[in-house]
Amino acid sequence: MFQTRASCQPAPGAQTLHLVKRADPLLLRQIFNKYAGVEKEAEKFMTSEDFIRGFLGMQPERNYNPNTMKLLAGVADQTKDGLISFIEFQAFEALLCSPDALHMVAFQLFDTNGSGFVSFEEFKKVYGATEVHQQIPFDFNCAFVGRHFGKDKKKELSYAEFTQFLWVLQEEHARQAFDMFDKNNLGVINALEFRKIMTTIKSHLVTDYVEENLVSVAGGETKHLVSFPYFNAFNSLLSRMELMKKIHSDMTNSDPNAGVTKEEFLHVAQGFSQITPLEVSILFHLCCLESSTGRITMDDIDKVAPKNDLVGELEIQQPKRHVERTILIQMAESIYRFGLGAIAGAVGATAVYPIDLVKTRMQNQRGGLVGELMYENSIDCFTKVIRHEGFFGLYRGLPPQLLGVAPEKAIKLTMNDFVRDHLRRKDGIPLWAEIVAGGCAGASQVMFTNPLEIVKIRLQVAGEIQSGPRVSAITVVRDLGFFGLYKGARACFLRDIPFSAIYFPGYAHLKKALADKDGHNNALSLLTAATLAGPPAAYLATPADVIKTRLQVVARKGQQTYNGVFDCIRKIYAQEGFRAFFKGGPARVFRSSPQFGVTLLTYEILQRNLYIDFGGRRPEGSVTKPSTHVADLPPVNPDHIGGLRLAVATFSGVETKFGLFLPKFRNPLATAVHTS
Repeated sequence: MFQTRASCQPAPGAQTLHLVKRADPLLLRQIFNKYAGVEKEAEKFMTSEDFIRGFLGMQPERNYNPNTMKLLAGVADQTKDGLISFIEFQAFEALLCSPDALHMVAFQLFDTNGSGFVSFEEFKKVYGATEVHQQIPFDFNCAFVGRHFGKDKKKELSYAEFTQFLWVLQEEHARQAFDMFDKNNLGVINALEFRKIMTTIKSHLVTDYVEENLVSVAGGETKHLVSFPYFNAFNSLLSRMELMKKIHSDMTNSDPNAGVTKEEFLHVAQGFSQITPLEVSILFHLCCLESSTGRITMDDIDKVAPKNDLVGELEIQQPKRHVERTILIQMAESIYRFGLGAIAGAVGATAVYPIDLVKTRMQNQRGGLVGELMYENSIDCFTKVIRHEGFFGLYRGLPPQLLGVAPEKAIKLTMNDFVRDHLRRKDGIPLWAEIVAGGCAGASQVMFTNPLEIVKIRLQVAGEIQSGPRVSAITVVRDLGFFGLYKGARACFLRDIPFSAIYFPGYAHLKKALADKDGHNNALSLLTAATLAGPPAAYLATPADVIKTRLQVVARKGQQTYNGVFDCIRKIYAQEGFRAFFKGGPARVFRSSPQFGVTLLTYEILQRNLYIDFGGRRPEGSVTKPSTHVADLPPVNPDHIGGLRLAVATFSGVETKFGLFLPKFRNPLATAVHTS
């Protein structure tokens, strides 16, 4: 008997088949008592409303359909007395842990008397209550029913027999609907009748995209009369979309962006006996409606493939709880990102600081005096610094850099994330918005960057003069004053805005390109994306960096001086030529690329490992592909423990898998008759 299988005591060896750990009986009892609204002889019971509306949170509408609620509650009510005892509640929790829970729930939905078998009358009662039957009536006296329940309809179906019957029921109903619309027995129906059948009986297999184009594709490419072979092929195609995906994946080595022609697809599909040329023709007709390339990608197939997974349905019906993003929460998120950006910036700056020092000294070399050029190239500069100033000479000016890098990187990374979040659309973020976000990030950092840079640069070049007075960060700040710290700010804007406007969009797109097939980025792909995005941004911004350096460094006796950005540009070009604007360019590229690589890698890793949910968005590529099984979903209600975590999803799956949509609302006519 079926009831034995649903017992709260699992059969020997069944533990290995459970998808989730069974609930603690004592805790389960506490939860049951919390929702049980009836007490008889010192024992508590749940009513149908307690169970469906109270505990599961289903049918929340005020005008909910009471018959639907009783049918759903009857799955747990094995004695069918209208009340659910704790033993039945516990048995239902055990049932949901079974690997075939979806089929078992569907079976118990029809087993209205709890006999362990489904009779014809039980099938007629439940299926007759579905929205599908009410819109397009099913012929309960057809030969299909007779073959399963017998000519006299006295045969009862066991669990295994009924689940097989249920699997082909929709095909029979669709065939009946075709015959009903084909009144003249011509073997064809029109496009609107075809759409009516598909959106009523096969709605669980029809995506929004397919529904929008049912009339357009009806009958093929030349006419809008649907023949019975076309009708069968269309329905067969929707049932075999996973096989279609597999063929495409095998042909393209799992490249979702690769296109496949109809001829190529047919050549491979002929190796599968289940697929016919007409099905392939319908697939390409559907997928190529918005494109004339003649090739289909995995994205095209996904638009057609039924979204009949329990996870997706549960996420739609039970969306993630919305976190109210108040001003305080947004401020907390900004402080959080500031902290992570500070750490990431410090790590990145320390890693590449020697390269930055070489870059600065190379850019500060000025023509005009004999013997003025101290360094032949970046390598010569590097070796001379170590020879004359020691290893720690490579880190001259690092302390103020580390003190200033916290607000600099924090504001830059946070501003980019902030603007991207606010310019993001439902279908993603457009390229122009990515450029704007990067530009805003670059502009916002100048208020911190300029004072930091001018102090750092003067400390870095101070080591070139061995006999000069000792220079410290404090003396530089004292000599410059507050406004002097912003000398060269225009050039700083000129450098940082284009750099960030190029860098951040490049990084975002490289992340996507280097992500695995599930859209996840590992540490290596993050480092690679962040590093590769640096060279074009750094090199193109080098002229502005040269100008900024010349304006911020104190000119020594005999060296050229400049009065502003345009004067600097004019004099450099006149005295040193166009190539002077790219002095230190290689050093800048070799410094910026690894620095931002290390910084962005550190920033993203910190966000993953120290994640705090502020109700916003997680970094793209930080989450692996969501599990496709309901067992891995968080519970809809904290009281849904053990197998009960799957209850709402399983009831939803009965609809999406078998098309058994029960009415949610009261029948207005029935309500009017009842109240009159």
